[in-house]
Amino acid sequence: MSNLSTTSDDILASARALIMSGGYNGFSYADIAEVVGIRKASIHHHFPSKVDLVRTLVSRYREDAQNGVAALERNVEQPLEILRVYADHWAKCIEDQSRPFCVCALLASELPSLPPEVATEVTAFFRFLSKWLITVMERGAEAGTLALSSTPEVEAEAFMACVHGAMLSARAYGRADVFANILAPTLKRLSGAAVQ
Repeated sequence: MSNLSTTSDDILASARALIMSGGYNGFSYADIAEVVGIRKASIHHHFPSKVDLVRTLVSRYREDAQNGVAALERNVEQPLEILRVYADHWAKCIEDQSRPFCVCALLASELPSLPPEVATEVTAFFRFLSKWLITVMERGAEAGTLALSSTPEVEAEAFMACVHGAMLSARAYGRADVFANILAPTLKRLSGAAVQ
């Protein structure tokens, strides 16, 4: 890995941390320069504008999520277990503070004020996640291992909303256990009728 890509990665990591603590408008290149220990001009060399920086950050975040989902699909067969492993991933991230919140969920709350290029990337992340969850719900319904009370599309959106809402509640209360406590009834409902 070259120094350029290391610096670029450091800039992206810093931007992500700053977004997590203050949102899109809560940081500047001066903040990143201080954290990374470089001049603002060096940041502009890698990312000419804040829009370029955050658009790249969200695009890479989506790519990471796509790779994570692909690995999950390779390693776990049963749809209910896939949903549990996905939820457990976030529970662990929240507990150990490694990724206490989805950066796209935070940015989605700012969607009306985001530059269009960034908003498009955030929306693309949610579309990807929704399409994947729909396939999980469809497979589970077809196999009789998930008890859906609505269409796979609605169930996927509800599950996604529950995950992101639980993140928000855990953050609001400052308690990692809140996340799992909120998701438990949803997972139980999805499994309930399938085991009767």
